[in-house]
Amino acid sequence: MMKLGMFTSGYQRNPLEHCFQDAKEFGYDYIELWGGRPHAYAPDLKAGDINEVRRLIEKYEMPVLGYTPEHNAYPYNYMIGSEAQREDAVEYLKLCLDMAKEMGAEYMLTSPANGGYLATYDELWPRLEKTIRELGEHAAKVGVKLTVEALTPYESNFFTRANDLAELFRRIDNPYVVGMCDVVPPFVQHESIMAYFDKLGDKMDHMHIIDGEQGTDSHIMPGEGSMPLQEMFHELARIGYDRTATLELVLGYINEPRMYARRAVENVRAMMAHAGM
Repeated sequence: MMKLGMFTSGYQRNPLEHCFQDAKEFGYDYIELWGGRPHAYAPDLKAGDINEVRRLIEKYEMPVLGYTPEHNAYPYNYMIGSEAQREDAVEYLKLCLDMAKEMGAEYMLTSPANGGYLATYDELWPRLEKTIRELGEHAAKVGVKLTVEALTPYESNFFTRANDLAELFRRIDNPYVVGMCDVVPPFVQHESIMAYFDKLGDKMDHMHIIDGEQGTDSHIMPGEGSMPLQEMFHELARIGYDRTATLELVLGYINEPRMYARRAVENVRAMMAHAGM
């Protein structure tokens, strides 16, 4: 049965414990932990904060299956800048993989961000391939999957489509490097969500489920945007999707993350029930 996860970036102005408390109370199956301050920045975890994460996992019997470090803008983005900057980002993400392992996570998420306006594919593809190869080798060593996410064109000028993931997997053959679908990128590009499953096959390992509107990368409360989410759940039921799906509310609901996290999972559970999931 598909597992539903809570994404914690919208809770960053609340105590981390609220995430675990709410995930347990509201009926989430797991947490996808956002790796930024004040909650779970990898160098802070390494310095001792990992013990607090472990304590909360045990106290609330709520696993952290995914770790999503902040690395699309400042100060880390492995797709832009000098080679020294790329290497710095890679070292940071290797530490993130180590911390994912320490908290018992099954995967760490990475998304190739904007490579800069003057960069061409001839520059971007070798840079990405080198980076994911290096991170994938470390992922295999620590036993945590590296889950690669395509972004919207509002976030990246490079890695935005299912075809980009398919090309990455053609270039890199590593069982610890897998893909996912955030449903907003295909929706706003007039692409097919379900085509990710056809194109990626067994590499299609995770989802971010949320609602959206055309013309924006806003992540909207499930059931309150323009996406045909109810019908999508029927399609997921049809193919028997039984892996993880995080409800990624991000920052649009940061004023009341607890209220909206409850509404999100209740809305999605109702749609899943209607689809027979």
